[in-house]
Amino acid sequence: MTEGAPQPLAGLRVLDLTHVLAGPFCTYQLAVLGADVIKVEPVDRPDMVREEGPDTARNSRGMGTHYMAQNANKRALAVDLKSEEGKEILLALISGADVLVENYRGGVLDGLSLCYDRLHDVNPRLVICHVSGFGMAGKDANRPAYDNVIQAMSGIMAMTGTPEAAPLIVGAPVVDYATGLQGAFAVMAALRQRDVTNKGQIVDVSMLDAAMMLLTVNITNFLVGCAEPNPRGNLDIENPGYSCYETADGLLMLGAYTGRQQAVLWRLLGDEDRADAVAALSFDGLRERGREDREKLAAIFKTRTAAQWEEDLTRAGIAAARVRSMKEVLNERSGKLSGLLHTFAEPGTGGRVTLPVAAFSFDGGPRLTSPPPRHGEHTTDILRELGMSTATISDLAKRGIVAEAPPKN
Repeated sequence: MTEGAPQPLAGLRVLDLTHVLAGPFCTYQLAVLGADVIKVEPVDRPDMVREEGPDTARNSRGMGTHYMAQNANKRALAVDLKSEEGKEILLALISGADVLVENYRGGVLDGLSLCYDRLHDVNPRLVICHVSGFGMAGKDANRPAYDNVIQAMSGIMAMTGTPEAAPLIVGAPVVDYATGLQGAFAVMAALRQRDVTNKGQIVDVSMLDAAMMLLTVNITNFLVGCAEPNPRGNLDIENPGYSCYETADGLLMLGAYTGRQQAVLWRLLGDEDRADAVAALSFDGLRERGREDREKLAAIFKTRTAAQWEEDLTRAGIAAARVRSMKEVLNERSGKLSGLLHTFAEPGTGGRVTLPVAAFSFDGGPRLTSPPPRHGEHTTDILRELGMSTATISDLAKRGIVAEAPPKN
């Protein structure tokens, strides 16, 4: 990867009127690819997750870890959109923007006299992305939602856990981040379409729809007449090669999915007869003998440690892994995650903060160049770019129309 290669979204301006996780993660994807993302927050009500995270000192500074995780590479403007001057500032920014992403509840922008039609009148090429729990249309359009609520509503919880313990929420906020990724992908597609039509449009991204897309294979199975998915814990009751097993000291997740892969497994374990029996079997054939093979594997895997099995299975070309904590994998792979993670000197604290960037790389690809901004950190710079004088900016700040970040500690 060439570090100095131009980034694909350099020159694009994105206005980020979002808060919490899903919306900011959408704009974060655009920011790491070079877009100029301006995070627009109210003067008196910053993004709520600025105060969220396990580090109370950072929370008190408005730089909670839940905020920092998806807000690097952005600039921050604090402005009162309820005021006429604030609206004019936003409209001035919109006139030169390419994308606006917002996750206000339905009707909020209309109530501010900033309806989509008005925004497109100011800039017909503007791509507007609305991120919400349930989409822009229908009876649930104004219904509030969070990741955990959508997990409950989508069916994800009902199929997660063991038969005795389900339903369980997934440990990570998977719906928020899936929604953000879907939103960024849709925005890029809309921008490509704008290249052809020279017109902007509205992109409607629903958290519930994003959650349902995570269940694509499960939904397809059900709609062709199969049973509704039930919680099965760490075991695939139908495929013994695609399950979790106890070892001498911990759990091992096995990924010998096909008959051919299971034949390699059985040969490694010294059972040539089973290897020959499964080598050419279809998935249906593997299911028919699943219980017997599972019992045999369960007994064998208890004879050695999970790390020993992982090493031998991996060497044989079989997917397998010892079940790890997040701390373990970060410690193990610290030297191999340089493309995924970026560490900043934390402004004003003397500390350091490490943030995930992206799961892919290419010349001109994702990179971080600036840490997450403080509330209103770039207000003055952005207003000066709009042609405002120092006196005008000072007057707006005194009247509470805009806010500037306090001096760094």
